[in-house]
Amino acid sequence: MRIEHVAIWTYELEVMRQFYSQYFQMKPGKKYVNAEKEFASYFLESESGCRLELMTMKKIPPKSAFSTLPKLGLAHLAISVGSEEVVNELTEKLRQGGFRIVGEPRWTGDGYYESCVLDPEENRIEITI
Repeated sequence: MRIEHVAIWTYELEVMRQFYSQYFQMKPGKKYVNAEKEFASYFLESESGCRLELMTMKKIPPKSAFSTLPKLGLAHLAISVGSEEVVNELTEKLRQGGFRIVGEPRWTGDGYYESCVLDPEENRIEITI
């Protein structure tokens, strides 16, 4: 078994597409639009074949004001970048790009080297080896 893709609802579809393309080298496919449902999406694919679907629809309710606090459901998306050096470099590049780093690069107690950033819509993204 393998996970085919992970999907994220978003308000700013093009901003999110640009974020994952620019910082994680995910290649977006053709934009899908269903005018009747006021729905649009992109599938983005990494070199390894992992896919992320970004979706938007006018009827999606707003996020809670406490969206950065832990909650039930998907906790974070972890993206492997290959080495400690790349975790450090990408974390700094994201910081310089104005993104909020909520976990500095470190070794965790369970053996991961990671940092954590909030994407443009405050989804937690772990950057790991």
